[in-house]
Amino acid sequence: MHAILRRVAMGAMALSLTAPLAACGNDDDGAAVDNRSIGLLLPENNASRYEEFDRRIISSRVASLCLECELDYRNAKSDVATQKKQFDALVSKGVRVIILDPVDAAASRSWVDKAAKKGVKVVAYDRLAEGDVAAYVSYDNEEIGRLQAKGLAAVLGSRAATSDVVMMNGSPSDPNAPSFKKGAHEILDRKVRKIIYEKDIQDWSAAEAKKKMTEVIDDLGPAGFDAVYSANDGMAGGIAEALESAGIENVPLGGQDAELPALRRLVSGSQTFTIYKEVRPEAQTAAEIAVRLLQGKSIKSLTPTTADSKSKSGIPAKLFEAQIVTRKNLEDTVVRDGVVRTDWLCKDLTAACKSLGLE
Repeated sequence: MHAILRRVAMGAMALSLTAPLAACGNDDDGAAVDNRSIGLLLPENNASRYEEFDRRIISSRVASLCLECELDYRNAKSDVATQKKQFDALVSKGVRVIILDPVDAAASRSWVDKAAKKGVKVVAYDRLAEGDVAAYVSYDNEEIGRLQAKGLAAVLGSRAATSDVVMMNGSPSDPNAPSFKKGAHEILDRKVRKIIYEKDIQDWSAAEAKKKMTEVIDDLGPAGFDAVYSANDGMAGGIAEALESAGIENVPLGGQDAELPALRRLVSGSQTFTIYKEVRPEAQTAAEIAVRLLQGKSIKSLTPTTADSKSKSGIPAKLFEAQIVTRKNLEDTVVRDGVVRTDWLCKDLTAACKSLGLE
């Protein structure tokens, strides 16, 4: 996603980044630690969710469940080689459980398998890493793709069957991206006339999505398409800029993650919907699974289903459900849950917010 900002109560934002349990992100091997340490490897810092939400919630949950535990956190900043170095450093230090959100799921297979042979338990978080992972915590990604497509079809309404759609899919290195795309195609291929342009966007780049959308507009003209599917909100931001630059209005545009800029676009009308995935339950569950694995306890009650990767089947898993957010249900979803304050949402958008009952 990346894929991916999924929502949490604002109380999570108050947690300190300097919490005592967090050994903050240096990549040297350092001295060996005992088995009270849990590693946390997040893939990038372009999306605000990882630093502002995932890291803080996981840190807090580990601390509440295990006073003697320490969390060793590192961020790969979208670089596979960096993440491998970070992973290997944790294993070398003697960390027995690692929560891993991989930059590139396929590339992680050899590290995960090597670590598993040494008794290291890997919890795949948000993205399903390849290799011998012990558990997986995420959302039902094909269902998210279906939700996105249903949202687009609902906005098109009776025009859907004669509509042409542009699809901007997620990064090919993200294992979630094909699932989003597959789910979306299940709906769009039946509901709309044609997918007239489709592109996978490397690293979920907003700038690249804007560039490709500009090319589509130049090639097809402002009236050459009826709606745009964007696999996430970051890319939707770039697409919205391209549409605005071309003077195109009222073209349905969907995203995913319920990031603040996207929620503000919902208010202003330049984005039609987003997908709301709460970070809190996902992050807390990953933390609890990691603590139980560290303590040698069963994780069965936390993993009611299973998932299959290309390299392993029957992985114990917990998959959460998401929901569509439009301007009509902002108050009953992200505002109600404390994901965003109305003063942030409504800054310089007072009239639009009043029309939605948000002020």
